Amino acid sequence: VSGGVVTEVGQVSGNGRREVDADGALVTPGFVDIHCHYDGQATWDERLQPSSWHGVTTVVMGNCGVGFAPVHPSHHERLIQLMEGVEDIPGTALAEGLTWGWTDFAGFLDAVDARPHDLDVAAQVPHAALRLHVMGERGAHHEEAATPEEIAEMGRIAAEAIEAGALGFTTSRTRNHRTSTGDYTPTLTAERAELVGIAEAVGTTGTGVLQMVGDFVDVDHEWTTLLEMMRVSGRPLSFSLA
Repeated sequence: VSGGVVTEVGQVSGNGRREVDADGALVTPGFVDIHCHYDGQATWDERLQPSSWHGVTTVVMGNCGVGFAPVHPSHHERLIQLMEGVEDIPGTALAEGLTWGWTDFAGFLDAVDARPHDLDVAAQVPHAALRLHVMGERGAHHEEAATPEEIAEMGRIAAEAIEAGALGFTTSRTRNHRTSTGDYTPTLTAERAELVGIAEAVGTTGTGVLQMVGDFVDVDHEWTTLLEMMRVSGRPLSFSLA
């Protein structure tokens, strides 16, 4: 390995500046895991295990629309319950580990960056946290659509977060995603206008990706929504089909 690149394999010429007995192990390029949920752990843990055990050198968190920024202090417990329910991460660990030294996404990135990590860490803007931040409790109850003004504000914050260093914007549209108390994820019933409006704002940054997970019960509606999100933003989109 020279300059971080695998340059010779098998019988190599000469001696190395540093030699490691790697019997039984593999020498590979680093793996980039694009779908992780270290949003809490990355704020208090340097090792990010088990990914660091598996040859992963970069993790991408903030998937499925769940995460911890932006946030009002009154929503701390709700976001913990959502992460616990969706990703089966113990709420007690999150409650004890999260310091909540931020309110906006830039502050969250600063909190992650302040701690050294074995891996490189990338974060995405989670729709559930964004929706609660802008709409308050209305954003979690599936009874009202976001107003045009609220959509514009969500888009503004998402674009601002990407300009601060976020990798993209993520959302969830699956009934598999519930809080630990049984409530559906806040983004389940977000209307097309909301998703497209946020995507359009993301597109103004000229960078970033879009990610979602959904049930695709109404296939035509979901496809046309995703295509419209990509059309207005000019950004790539990936999805997990549940």
